[in-house]
Amino acid sequence: MRFDDSTRVYIAGCAGMLGDAVYRLLSSTSVVKATDIVVNEPWLEYADVRDYDGMRRSIEEFKPDVIINLAALTDLEQCEREPENTWLTNSLGAENLGLLATKLNVPYVFISTAGIFGGEQDVYTDFDEPRPLSHYAKSKVYAERYVQQAVPKSLILRAGWMMGGGPGKDKKFVNKIYKQIAAGASALHVVVDKKGTPTYTVDFARGMKTLLEHELYGLYNQVCGGGGSRFDVAVEFVRLLGLERTVRVERVESDYYAQEYFAARPASESLVNLKLTRRGLNGMRDWKVCLTEYSRVFLDALRSAGRLAPPPPPAPDR
Repeated sequence: MRFDDSTRVYIAGCAGMLGDAVYRLLSSTSVVKATDIVVNEPWLEYADVRDYDGMRRSIEEFKPDVIINLAALTDLEQCEREPENTWLTNSLGAENLGLLATKLNVPYVFISTAGIFGGEQDVYTDFDEPRPLSHYAKSKVYAERYVQQAVPKSLILRAGWMMGGGPGKDKKFVNKIYKQIAAGASALHVVVDKKGTPTYTVDFARGMKTLLEHELYGLYNQVCGGGGSRFDVAVEFVRLLGLERTVRVERVESDYYAQEYFAARPASESLVNLKLTRRGLNGMRDWKVCLTEYSRVFLDALRSAGRLAPPPPPAPDR
């Protein structure tokens, strides 16, 4: 498909960190209707993926050329506490939008997760068999299978440890580390026994657009290059902020956070983009390159809050 000023893109669940990146990218070239149950931007309208009739009205009146479903409950502890809401949002919501995409004969994009695996392997390809451990992971596996089997023009993209959106929208690991630093923490306790692959929302949105343009439907791992532990990411982030001399990153095991983070998590959810690479469409950069770019947002926020000195002025021309 082509993206131009006549292309109509419907995005559900667009209020979060990934939605911010997808909206910014696609609204620059196309007509976008963005919805969510949280209306935190002037360009958002209310719609709930759990409500089939409501979604049908919202989508059919817009007449989209493509439907993108970003709606999900991704907080694993919330998913364990609210299993019914988890399945309604992550699974029934995926079905509802898949049915509408099929009815309208338009492409359908669904976002899945590296968390569907059990952690028995160090690294997983697109073809490895899921072994979900939590309600969140199980609901995503169900949705993956439904979309693959029932929606002809479907694109399923598995993300890893998502980062993007800045302090206002990032609800994941990088912003949690930032909040501790902004609050004055001099020591960070970060787990070393969980491995994964960071995934920058900006690159992820670009990759999604590329696959839609090529009409290469199917299931893909789409994560940044490289990988490591949560500890590795925290150390790199602190270094990029220039705080390695004042903020210590200390290794801990997952048991350290057993009460706070009680949902089951795989020891490894590291992915490789095997299919994207073989098809010559892997535009995901190395995670350290992406984190370098992303960290500038947090550097600016720390400087604005007076936690960092402003950058030196440029040298005068001679």
